[in-house]
Amino acid sequence: MTAKAWKERSILPGFGLTMGFTVLYLSLIVLFPLSAVFIKTSGMTWEQFWLTVTDPRVLASYKVSFGTALGAALINAVFGFVVAWVLVRYSFPGRKLIDALVDLPFALPTAVAGIALTTIYSQNGWVGSLLEPYGIRIAFTPLGIMLALTFIGMPFVVRTLQPVIEELEKDVEEAAVSLGAGRWRTFRRVIFPQLLPALLTGFTLAFARSIGEYGSVVFISGNMPMKTEIAPLMIMTKLEQYDYAGATAVALVMLVISFLLLLIINYLQWRANRHTQTA
Repeated sequence: MTAKAWKERSILPGFGLTMGFTVLYLSLIVLFPLSAVFIKTSGMTWEQFWLTVTDPRVLASYKVSFGTALGAALINAVFGFVVAWVLVRYSFPGRKLIDALVDLPFALPTAVAGIALTTIYSQNGWVGSLLEPYGIRIAFTPLGIMLALTFIGMPFVVRTLQPVIEELEKDVEEAAVSLGAGRWRTFRRVIFPQLLPALLTGFTLAFARSIGEYGSVVFISGNMPMKTEIAPLMIMTKLEQYDYAGATAVALVMLVISFLLLLIINYLQWRANRHTQTA
């Protein structure tokens, strides 16, 4: 097709205009805010920066934030896969209702979710009171934080996997079974390799969403320093104390660590895609 014919058939404006809009949009929404973090932190000396980001309380908040976010993303990767598989492969009464409930964490304000989870899983809550005699406490513990992050991250995994599962050809599975492969081998050798890239994408989205979560966590965590205090709360605390440089320093460390982790996950996703295409 010639350039003239393509120009006549193209719905959107030319490349120059759309590319300029893309760069401007990303700069205003992403690059400029991120650059402000670096600029504000640059006003600190290296010694001040190091003392701020290696403070024991700050290090503990990093551990809580990244540890619970990773745990929640792994839980969503397993059970989100099960939910997506059931919603796509089986027909049953109420399926559309359950499918709609998956999007509830998107629509529900995170603060409301945090309050609801705290009410249910606290020591005197409906579920918490049943677990208390067994010495299991969820609210005001890292387990409660992980529960909240699992709640807000579940739709990312389910919605990422659903279209991929719908495109899976059942004939391939039936052929594997007819050749003598059991259920586990069919899943491991036929189904899972095709779903792995989408599963990693959903895991990445859930993990990235959980790292910076504040609203649903701040209530159920209890905000106990060195125990259940998350890094976003640490940033808010420094902002309330007008320590803007310290807040941006903590945010900068979170940004760098998050970027490195997402880079590793994206590399694994690329390897999985490449393996799937060559298989």
